[in-house]
Amino acid sequence: MTAYAPAAILRAPRRWLLLLALASVLAGCGGGGKSVRSNVATPVPSRDWGRNAPADPGASNSVLMRAISLVGTPYRYGGNTPQSGFDCSGLVNYVYDDMLRKKLPRSSSALAAYQGEKITPRQLTAGDLVFFGSGGQVSHVGIYVGDGRFVHAPSSGGTVRLDHLDGAYWRDHYTGAKRVIE
Repeated sequence: MTAYAPAAILRAPRRWLLLLALASVLAGCGGGGKSVRSNVATPVPSRDWGRNAPADPGASNSVLMRAISLVGTPYRYGGNTPQSGFDCSGLVNYVYDDMLRKKLPRSSSALAAYQGEKITPRQLTAGDLVFFGSGGQVSHVGIYVGDGRFVHAPSSGGTVRLDHLDGAYWRDHYTGAKRVIE
């Protein structure tokens, strides 16, 4: 990249800049049209996430590997397959059903209320579900992969991706975690 790249961006047609701004604002996750935005800036100072061994390493590893293999799949509200794209809960449902034949609730709020052990951030292991929202409401879910990172389908126009739990948006909207692999 040359030293002139920022100037080139500034000279971009206004409609492209408007489309870029609009794309960054549009977000959702099967939460009734609620908006979910990701801050892609440098993460805030990191928590100590610990390093915990899963109770079932085989199941956790299969969930982890399948979730990571779907990074780059397009986001689609209501989507639940790699061919159609994913929303956040569709991604979680697909991965758990595909790898463990485990049927889970379809919405992020229903997943948060689903049976299973609630855990603290220091107890997280690969394959745990992490939840986000505000005002006591869960509106987004992802699959924890380790080292403070998770895979999720975050926004309209985006793709399944890997993010840091300590990213400013995610840390501020983190509501908890749940273990569904027994």
